Amino acid sequence: MQKQVIEFGGEPVGIVIPDADRLKFIAVKFHVIDLDEQRFGSADEVRLAIRELVRSRNGASAAHV
Repeated sequence: MQKQVIEFGGEPVGIVIPDADRLKFIAVKFHVIDLDEQRFGSADEVRLAIRELVRSRNGASAAHV
């Protein structure tokens, strides 16, 4: 496998690159920087982690309003 672009909400937010038997996520957008250089088993796992991260941040923002 070669690098693969990861999109969220129709916007590229990073790439995954092979790293041993895992995929390393390289963030290119600030709102997903917390996941930068983490390793995942699949691109779908990366997308799920992004979704959960964004959801948790949106929930935290709503709690402060």
